Amino acid sequence: MTGGSIAVSVADTSSDILMASARGDAAQVTALLSSGANVEARDRDGRTPLLLATHGNHVEVARLLIAAGADVNARDSMSDTPFLYAGAEGRNEILKMTLQAGADLASTNRYGGTALIPAAHHGHPETVKILLGTGIKIDHVNRLGWTALIEAVILSDGGKIHTDIVRLLVEAGADVNIADRDGITPLVHARRRGYTEMATILERAGGR
Repeated sequence: MTGGSIAVSVADTSSDILMASARGDAAQVTALLSSGANVEARDRDGRTPLLLATHGNHVEVARLLIAAGADVNARDSMSDTPFLYAGAEGRNEILKMTLQAGADLASTNRYGGTALIPAAHHGHPETVKILLGTGIKIDHVNRLGWTALIEAVILSDGGKIHTDIVRLLVEAGADVNIADRDGITPLVHARRRGYTEMATILERAGGR
């Protein structure tokens, strides 16, 4: 899948690789890499070519950059990395490549959450499956006091997608009784919102 191009604030006019990566221009990226372009060039927002390619879901460009040694854990000014962004936004092909290239599973975003938490929040069940197949910490609590399971309940509409994510997390061993900062558990949140199917899943897993 190929997304659109995004705006790039180029700090160095010689950094054509940033623009080509943002556009998803694999041919130009190949040529630039062959001529010695800096695979870790940065725009004014601290984004690398790989992060820009991930933003646009430019899979082939991401493949080229990773093969050239691009750092999948390089942070921009918002603390996003190619790995974290791919996880949060369901860029699954790129996510798999970042995992193979040494993604830091313990890395966290600006909210203090691992890649699993926004994947659950944003409703990407396939992404959640991929991440649950790694050693990522399933019960990590972010700076808001929320786990992936809590976010899948409270930041959803209770529909099928998030219900499936709740099921995936529970089946993978998520602690269903980790409460938020107010002491409210996922089950109580689900009941209050009328999310009957979610509540049933949590109850059967021992939720209180």
